[in-house]
Amino acid sequence: MNETKISIKAPAKINLSLDVLGKRADGYHEVKMIMTTVDLADRVEMTLLQEDKITIESTGGFVPLDHRNLAYQAAMLLKETFHIKKGVAIHIDKHIPVAAGLAGGSSDAAATLKGLNHIWKLGLSLDELAELGAKIGSDVSFCVYGGTAIASGRGEKIQHITAPPPCWVLLAKPPIGVSTAEVYRRVNMNTVVHPDLDGMVDAIEDGSYKTICNKLGNVLESVTLALHPEVKHLKELMLRLGADGVLMSGSGPTVFGLFQHETRANRAYNGLRGFCHEVFAVRLLGEEQEEN
Repeated sequence: MNETKISIKAPAKINLSLDVLGKRADGYHEVKMIMTTVDLADRVEMTLLQEDKITIESTGGFVPLDHRNLAYQAAMLLKETFHIKKGVAIHIDKHIPVAAGLAGGSSDAAATLKGLNHIWKLGLSLDELAELGAKIGSDVSFCVYGGTAIASGRGEKIQHITAPPPCWVLLAKPPIGVSTAEVYRRVNMNTVVHPDLDGMVDAIEDGSYKTICNKLGNVLESVTLALHPEVKHLKELMLRLGADGVLMSGSGPTVFGLFQHETRANRAYNGLRGFCHEVFAVRLLGEEQEEN
């Protein structure tokens, strides 16, 4: 493997279940969620620089190329923690939609941690990288591991579980932005309908595709649907087009549909393209991925 350059795949995630348990003293919300990776991924290439600087390039629009970028923050965190005097040029080949509820930025940060661990020869374990990742963002720890997991706390406590049975996933993002902070702020803990997260875990362990589709749930969905009627419309359209189960991922606005049959997924994909530009038909990954 090249010691001065490395390329790491950074897959998107979806939430099969997302529950909010309350507000924490640190200002975050206590959450419990089931996340799994899908085969829609950015690719993050890192090249060692002898100069003490971090540069970011990206093929995607709307991606910050400075300290606001989570991959930049990941590189800076490693530099400061381990007193690294060398630099890195980071190139992000962007395929995951930005600000979509799919953890694209968090996955890029996780890939950066893993890549720099190699080219800066830090010798850190995945557990140590995940612990560092929690300092960058709530989804970064999960993205370090990938696969399928229950995430709790503010998202940084990870418990690995079996992968769901393979299926097709249709992802559709309407052309709007959603503020995660605003969505969480509007969650009313007195009226929250909690999803059956334990039932979802059982369904995954049993490999019951039909029960998984029936147990999909996201506390944030009703908030985002009230703010953005087009997300509700997209969800209804995906169901009409034959999805076995439909849910909004994260704080949105991306909606995903699960399909057991590729032909039906392809028909729905074609039906959604007229309504929505950013539509992807991908496989559920579910298993923890190799680094590249």
